[in-house]
Amino acid sequence: MNASEAAVREGTGTVLTVLGAVSFCHFLNDLIQSLLPAIYPLLKSRYALDFGQIGLLTLTFQVTASLLQPLVGAYTDRRPTPHSLPIGMGFTLCGLLLLATASHFVLLLVAAALIGTGSSVFHPESSRIARLASGGQHGLAQSIFQVGGNAGSATGPLLAAFVVVPFGQRAIAWFALVALLGIVLLRKVGDWYRRHALARTHAAGAHAARHALPRGRVLGAIAVLLLLIFSKYFYLASLTNYFTFYLIERFHVSVPNAQLHLFLFLGAVALGTVVGGPVGDRIGRKYVIWISILGVLPFSLLLPHVDLFWTGVLSVVIGLILSSAFSAILVYAQELLPGKVGMIAGLFFGFAFGMAGVAAAVLGELADARGIEFVYHVCAWLPAIGLVTAFLPNLRRRAAA
Repeated sequence: MNASEAAVREGTGTVLTVLGAVSFCHFLNDLIQSLLPAIYPLLKSRYALDFGQIGLLTLTFQVTASLLQPLVGAYTDRRPTPHSLPIGMGFTLCGLLLLATASHFVLLLVAAALIGTGSSVFHPESSRIARLASGGQHGLAQSIFQVGGNAGSATGPLLAAFVVVPFGQRAIAWFALVALLGIVLLRKVGDWYRRHALARTHAAGAHAARHALPRGRVLGAIAVLLLLIFSKYFYLASLTNYFTFYLIERFHVSVPNAQLHLFLFLGAVALGTVVGGPVGDRIGRKYVIWISILGVLPFSLLLPHVDLFWTGVLSVVIGLILSSAFSAILVYAQELLPGKVGMIAGLFFGFAFGMAGVAAAVLGELADARGIEFVYHVCAWLPAIGLVTAFLPNLRRRAAA
């Protein structure tokens, strides 16, 4: 047993602690981020915003969150920066405080940009830490990491309904305590990362999945994965950003009632995330991708045609199935390009955020022009893009060959 392998085995107990800590920090990070779309009805009313401006807010957040992530990931592949994590959460804290005190739409955009910048630093490095702490179960580790973020995204709207909506925009400042907790925990995670990164990176590289695919085939597979991310996050954006407006307009429910439905959907997303990674470890990631994208299609097509009860049921089913995709896609991509963990994490998290931002802006304009219900009739067909999964090579079979 060499020194790097010994370091991995000696740290087994610590690995579980770190994996739990980084997942919890993902929970805190995404809880804060989810406050922005959760308070859109409040901001729309207070500042007389149209759907186009709501989409611009999301686009600003998503663009800052997406453009920097691949650059951060590529840089940290060459030079790990453990203490960038609390610095990133510091940007999020500043954006949160500005969001609580902003008095003009332009300041809301600046707040969204700061929160997005914090996200661009957090995701590539924390995803790398999850992989280093995986003990070889990369899909499981990414699922645990992802479920923290999804649980945070689900909790944010619920807290917004009970804290921000009753007490107003300034109540957002209370969530600064969440960001401060995140900074403290990420400082400790960064200390562990600094002590263990070299040995664990060497050991992980020694056991990385190898394949004999030519460069052109690898790039083609990456393009297919990005197309699948486009399908998943364009459709998710329709639910994350406009589901409350859809429920209010079509079924005339109250804002808290609509936010409760959003919480149930996001909770289903968090639950479904747990499944995708470990199942991919066992049966192969390509099969998980098939099921999670294309399997949503019958339910997405049915959603615009049912009553409130079945809308809630179908949204939960869609969340459960669709959410299993990302962990499988991310780990599959990391196996395509061994040694590029940070760059791949940054590229795919960044592209996902970017697509969600573009989708929010485009769908907002579409809602203004044709109505919010029309948006769901159009987006219902997006999961059909899952058919392109047929073009992905079976890496498990190739690695075993």
